[in-house]
Amino acid sequence: MEQHQHAEALPDSAQRVANLLRELEHDKPVVMLPSAGRTSAEAAAGLGCSVAEIAKSIIFRRLSDDAPVLVIASGSNRVDEAKVAAQVGALGKADAKFVREKTGYVIGGVCPIGHAVKPVMLLDQDLFRYDSVWAAAGHPHAVFNLTAQQLQAMTGAPVADVALAPVAPVESIPQAN
Repeated sequence: MEQHQHAEALPDSAQRVANLLRELEHDKPVVMLPSAGRTSAEAAAGLGCSVAEIAKSIIFRRLSDDAPVLVIASGSNRVDEAKVAAQVGALGKADAKFVREKTGYVIGGVCPIGHAVKPVMLLDQDLFRYDSVWAAAGHPHAVFNLTAQQLQAMTGAPVADVALAPVAPVESIPQAN
């Protein structure tokens, strides 16, 4: 891939992730996408993989203690807040300031590891369907490749059903004139 760049070319936040990955003896490099991977679709397009193979990091704020809650979900899934809340407690929205303060990363680049404040975590069971997945590496253009098993080992996150069930399309009913 031509997207790989030398370590010295990485933005500071992505370099911090690259250093963490090296400490964890992870064998895959941080990859810089040619354009932002702020959304799962953008990242998948830049990597040539399916949206489902993107391990997106969604941050919530737990209402009881203001703790960050990190849900690492398959890019094709919408997170079911009720399912998450049932496991970790009532949730609130996390604004950009909260995300930056608690994770040390900007929205669109939240890495599953290396947070400023250790988050409560859940790992989407659907990620285990894929041979490998891509996660944000601390910057909107930075990602790294790993298996769902490696992701679980790195984060210690319990595996959970966090996906909003798809809603079946409603059959259209002919209108009487």
